[in-house]
Amino acid sequence: MTSLSEMLKKAISKFISSTTVDEGAINELVRGIQRSLLIGDVNVEIVQKISENVKKRAVEEKLPPGISRKDQVIKIVYEELVNLLGEETAKLNIPKDRRYIIMMVGIQGFGKTTSVAKLAYYLKKSGYNVGVICADTYRPGACDQLEQLLRDTKIPVYRSDNEEDPVKIVKEGIVKLTSDGVKVVLIDTAGRHKSQDTLMEEVRTLQKEINPDEVMLVIDAGIGQQAGLHAKAFHEAAPIGSIFLTKMDTSAKGGGALSAIAVTNAKIKFIGTGEKIDDIELFSPTGYVGRLLGLGDIEGLLEKFRLAELEMDEKRAEAFMRGEFTLEQFVKQLKDLRKAGPLSKLISKLPLPGVQNIPDETLKSAEKQIEKWDAIICSMTPEERMDPHIINSSRIKRIARGAGVLEKDVKNLIKQYRIAKKFMKTAKRLPKKFLKTMQ
Repeated sequence: MTSLSEMLKKAISKFISSTTVDEGAINELVRGIQRSLLIGDVNVEIVQKISENVKKRAVEEKLPPGISRKDQVIKIVYEELVNLLGEETAKLNIPKDRRYIIMMVGIQGFGKTTSVAKLAYYLKKSGYNVGVICADTYRPGACDQLEQLLRDTKIPVYRSDNEEDPVKIVKEGIVKLTSDGVKVVLIDTAGRHKSQDTLMEEVRTLQKEINPDEVMLVIDAGIGQQAGLHAKAFHEAAPIGSIFLTKMDTSAKGGGALSAIAVTNAKIKFIGTGEKIDDIELFSPTGYVGRLLGLGDIEGLLEKFRLAELEMDEKRAEAFMRGEFTLEQFVKQLKDLRKAGPLSKLISKLPLPGVQNIPDETLKSAEKQIEKWDAIICSMTPEERMDPHIINSSRIKRIARGAGVLEKDVKNLIKQYRIAKKFMKTAKRLPKKFLKTMQ
């Protein structure tokens, strides 16, 4: 069967080889992505959301200087898939100064016990004192398999062959392992199918009685949209905090992972990359999507965009420093500045005459006004945003009413805008020096 990756690569390749990048080419690319994801068993709603976002952004986003439209569209497709999976490489986020319990759940026959052993070994190599509890009282040989997998690792495995209650086994196991100095406890629960009510109830009971720090779902993306259905069933029994994905590298229907994520709102933390106990790695959404789309040099493409955006930011900053900005750009620049930290701290770095003499109260007042000013801008016509000189008393009344503010707030914004333009024009140092001080 053709893999999801192969189908996506074909759609991307066809788009890249097209002679023009018009609406028709973009629509054809989106249809190719839709077909690939649907055949790959990605949930229909997810496919629709990604398709709509790609189309909207491809039409609306401005093209940075020196960037081709093809590169921009490919970057958009890449980003939309990455956004779904989570932008950053997964992190352990497991404390070393206290006990931490991870309950592993999953479907029988899809590598849960093997994944438990892999995770235990990974954590041990990462400096954690780890132990495992075998709580599978249904499958003959489950505990033997776990001990066999961890035989050469010196990782303790707690089992109780005479006890049938998994809750008692887990509680006793936690006490024993903790007394032996174990900090991270992994619980290997019985593998089960979503339709096995008795076993799903056991998951609920374990969650309630043990209250683990994290519930990790082990799932094989190769089961397609069934991954989403199973993930939903487990999530309702015990809220899923993270996902361990098995056999992703060999799966013909890797889109099942996307469905599982959408249903649980949990992120993939680990992936199994082979049969050996050390074939495990933290999940990297950017690396995975890059491989999925066949974009070997995705980092090079992203770097081109970063440099282009930096150039645009520098040009905008230089124009702003010369006092060449509209009313709308004035408010946007203040909003962007505020995202970087308190205005008082940022303004103090400006190499402009008299800037150190601006009272703190004035800057604090400006911070409070920014959101109000943004609402005012939204109530203006495009002409008013470009040329506030045309704003008379009747326009001020209309704008204030539409923004839900007082007329004096509108007048104050216009006043501050004019003061800012005049102030910037008095700057005597080069804009590049300003940019350098902000780094």
